[in-house]
Formats: sequence, C-alpha cells, structure tokens
Amino acid sequence: MVMQRGGCVYIVTNQTHSVLYTGITSDIIGRISDHKNKTYPQSFTAKYKCNKLVYYLFYPRIEEAIAGEKALKGSSRQAKINLVNGLNPAWADLYDDLIKE
Repeated sequence: MVMQRGGCVYIVTNQTHSVLYTGITSDIIGRISDHKNKTYPQSFTAKYKCNKLVYYLFYPRIEEAIAGEKALKGSSRQAKINLVNGLNPAWADLYDDLIKE
C-alpha cells in the first residue's frame, strides 16, 4: 500500500492586507515559519512582507490540495477576501493557533 500525504492550501497577507498570496504545502507550520522568517529573501512573500496566515484548509490527499490551490488561484481577489471573511472575519494571524495544537 502506498501512503499518501495530505496538504494545506493557505493564504498569507501583509500588515495592511493589500497583498494576498495563495500557496500549498504538506507542512503548514514549517512553511508559514519560512514566510515569517523570510527564509527565502528573494521570494514574493518576502518582498511584499506577506507573513500573516489568514486562511488555511487541510486536504487528506495532496492531489485534492493541488486542485484546491488551482481553483483558489484562479478565483478573483474578491472571492479570496470573501473566503477569508467567512472563516476569519477579524483577519487574525492563525499561525499561533497552529503551533499551540
């Protein structure tokens, strides 16, 4: 039997919520830590200071996560804002809750 790992689709933003970045990862805590610490200083998220996790959704299979990311990236900015507002209306940084679990 082949074991498959799930994945998370996530949205990070900057302090003023003027930039939204959509990503996918199999290690949400590690990946958001990378964004916060600017592990990749030349990356889009480092350049635009996107380090606030405002949305994430876990999928049990990575293929589902990839499809979810493609759908989210293909949606409008307003659709992403509506998604965040629906699940995290305060636009709180969800990272701290993740590391407490």
